[in-house]
Amino acid sequence: MSASPSLHSLSVIVATLRAAGCVFAEDEAQLLVSTARTPADLTAMVDRRVAGLPLEHVLGWADFCGLRIAVDPGVFVPRPRTEFLIGQAAALARPGAVVVDLCCGSGAVGAALAAAEDRVELHAVDIDPVAVRCARRNLAAVGGHVYEGDLYAPLSAALRGRVDVLVASAPYVPTDAIGLLPPEARIHEPRVALDGGADGLDIVRRVIAEAPLWLAPEGHLLVETSERQAAQTVEAVARAGLIPRVAGSDELDATAVIGTWSAPAANAPDTRRPSAR
Repeated sequence: MSASPSLHSLSVIVATLRAAGCVFAEDEAQLLVSTARTPADLTAMVDRRVAGLPLEHVLGWADFCGLRIAVDPGVFVPRPRTEFLIGQAAALARPGAVVVDLCCGSGAVGAALAAAEDRVELHAVDIDPVAVRCARRNLAAVGGHVYEGDLYAPLSAALRGRVDVLVASAPYVPTDAIGLLPPEARIHEPRVALDGGADGLDIVRRVIAEAPLWLAPEGHLLVETSERQAAQTVEAVARAGLIPRVAGSDELDATAVIGTWSAPAANAPDTRRPSAR
């Protein structure tokens, strides 16, 4: 049962949130009111939001692709721009596709793809145990398998050469730019989910380099990146032997680099090898 404060109380909540710097104070106030179970719960939630916790951590969930995704404290909050990546991946998936979501965080990407396409075989990986626990909750209903570990390391060797859609919303913020992020991100989200190294592409390059080993013939790798980093990402995709293309959305300020694995001819040796870590 949600709390139902008077209009005056709601206006006080809006004013309190606005004074704390919440740009969308009215919308946030409505979400807090509808989510709180009791007036005391509502007061505590407003206090946590005013203290700077991300709204999604206060609510315990994020709205992503029309789904309510559980987001525990300390877990990366799925971004609206990543919905563009979902649209691109869903267009390439087919019923029964084998889907791997690397750097899965809360499992939002896998959950959205499972909702968009029937009967996918879903595997998700994250290095953060807190994120893994959260992802398991979000993906249990769709039969997703969630593993804790470094990128491909915890995946079964049986998946090699079988993955139809490999999607990665890996960290791509340059280390020196972490301090420029909003406090909600740099203070309350794990650095491992944000920091992509000197140019932001350290993890992305590792994802790309090993992708051919795992992709099925005509399988697709989709990597979220920034418009500024797209050219370097395309180079890495081409260097790995995939056929690259770039897709973007001005509306969502989103960029994705997509690489397609063209299988070797039947009589040609398969030269795919695991990359050195």
